[in-house]
Amino acid sequence: MKFKELRLAANLTQKDVADELKVDRSTVAYWENGTAMPRAEQLPKLADLYHCTIDALFGREAARDTA
Repeated sequence: MKFKELRLAANLTQKDVADELKVDRSTVAYWENGTAMPRAEQLPKLADLYHCTIDALFGREAARDTA
């Protein structure tokens, strides 16, 4: 999973992501360390926050360029 790498590239904190998705910060940490996975309905919002595709969240393609 590329959750942490993409979050850092988007210059967001775990708290920023948690607040946006209305989850606990610890939930974001679990996603990043592989203990848990986001629900399917959270993936589009997460991809939007990280400026990437849903596939990129899982390391299937490079993050899309936002320039």
